[in-house]
Amino acid sequence: MNILSRFKDITTFVFDIDGVLTDGTLLITEQGEMLRRMNIRDGYALQLAVKKGYQVWIISGGKQEAPILRLKRLGITEAHYDVGDKKQLLQSLWLQYGNTPAQTLYMGDDIPDHAAMKLCGLPTCPADAAPEIIAVSQYVSHHTGGTGCVRDVIEKVLKLNGHWDIPE
Repeated sequence: MNILSRFKDITTFVFDIDGVLTDGTLLITEQGEMLRRMNIRDGYALQLAVKKGYQVWIISGGKQEAPILRLKRLGITEAHYDVGDKKQLLQSLWLQYGNTPAQTLYMGDDIPDHAAMKLCGLPTCPADAAPEIIAVSQYVSHHTGGTGCVRDVIEKVLKLNGHWDIPE
């Protein structure tokens, strides 16, 4: 089966933050503040997916709230941080929204994502994900974490469904 056909039925996106929406590095200031860098093109794709009616869920084990604030500004209402059991939260969100695993794309990059990814219809990862995550992924983006991997998968789904608008 062509991998692109797997993208067409996606209605729900699930993303980790560190290593997926960011490049996985931290800049630590003299005051102890931890700063992350996010890709603006990923942000564009995220807000467009929300506007087009797709569910976009963020499930992160990270403890910093700042990335969540940015994602909420993009229209994402299901943004969770400091999550110890991603699989359990994912199952709870499916029940809450009536979504199905088969219609869910999950992009993770490291071991804490493994169990949740295995439940989803389309597990994906950035090019620089941990080997164990690459092994369970049906699609590995050619972009690394924080450099457009999120845009890559969202753009595929939206284009296949006629939802990728280009203003004239």
